[in-house]
Amino acid sequence: MLGQASHQSEREYNMRKSAVMLSVTLLAMTSGMAMAGGDAAAGKVKAAACAACHGANGKSTNPMYPNLAGQHEAYLAKAIKAYKAGDRGDPTMKAMVAPLSDGDIANLAAHYAGQACK
Repeated sequence: MLGQASHQSEREYNMRKSAVMLSVTLLAMTSGMAMAGGDAAAGKVKAAACAACHGANGKSTNPMYPNLAGQHEAYLAKAIKAYKAGDRGDPTMKAMVAPLSDGDIANLAAHYAGQACK
């Protein structure tokens, strides 16, 4: 009897462990999806304010300003949030991104990530 109880406990433990691992994996996958996937069309509308420095399609004609076209979506969102928080020290960019919501940032990132870099 003791052997059966021990075996059953180990089996229950393994089943619970598998369920937790599955839950963590699903959570990680869905949280990654939530971070990515902004609306590129909405981002294109918001990008009009960015075009003076970064170019109409995210390709700057002035080497003083970086090209945004083709950059990774997550990188762009992180960079914009850093400007907004003041973690990146550019007062012009901080002012430009100050009114943006998290949705606006995701949309801009999706728009520029979808642009061809050449």
